[in-house]
Amino acid sequence: MTLLIIVLILALLWVLAVQGRSSHPGMKELRGWNYAHRGLHGNDAAENSMTAFRLAVENGYGMEFDLHLLKDGNLGVMHDSLLNRTTGQAGRIEDLYTQDLKNYRLENTEDTIPQFADVLTLVDGKVPLIIELKPEDGNHAKLAETACKMLEGYKGVYCIESFDPRCIRWLKKNRPEIVRGQLSENFLRHGDGGNMPKALLWALGNLLTNCLAKPDFIAYRFSDRDNLCLRWCRWFYHVQEINWTIITKEEMCAAESAGNLVIFQDFDPRL
Repeated sequence: MTLLIIVLILALLWVLAVQGRSSHPGMKELRGWNYAHRGLHGNDAAENSMTAFRLAVENGYGMEFDLHLLKDGNLGVMHDSLLNRTTGQAGRIEDLYTQDLKNYRLENTEDTIPQFADVLTLVDGKVPLIIELKPEDGNHAKLAETACKMLEGYKGVYCIESFDPRCIRWLKKNRPEIVRGQLSENFLRHGDGGNMPKALLWALGNLLTNCLAKPDFIAYRFSDRDNLCLRWCRWFYHVQEINWTIITKEEMCAAESAGNLVIFQDFDPRL
């Protein structure tokens, strides 16, 4: 009898841990779109560049992109904290000032690291946005707060997501009206997560921090989507799933047939 009680308590705690929010009316406006991963990049358009964002708008795609907090409190758009992969230069974006961004060309193109404000001006509400927060050095609260302040008065459709549940919890507490999403994957399978303890990575991959933030959607790596906690979150709490990063038409069809939204790259979903 005691064992049964323990099992029931653990089951209840698990159910509560992976909970989400399904009642946000803003989710309706995000559905019906495909989202270009880091803009519509490829060929002569670098990822997370103004050219890639312009091409996404011109082709009628929503877009996903990444925000970092600069040293002067402004926001720059780049996936990695380290600059070397996309700019060929050393350093971190968190150590740059706004005026430095123009000195870093992206992937040998004429584009330089964009400011968040310039992306908002370019898009101007024409397509929906999935905005990912990329905190570093414990700046999750300041990053989330700054992004929300810059979005005040923006008339377009957008949502905010992050791998860091502290960002999503900040949104829950301070900006509950904003559609918020938890990014996740099987961190242990892919070796992501840096030096974080494996137990924490396992918990993050199984959405056990959802109770802290109650996300409106789960953005989960497509190849890892066969996850019990993800399935329960969708079935029991009716939380929307978004799949990243879709790279073939076949993957897109599989994701959409399950009712999931798609973040894509390297192919044209219209073909």
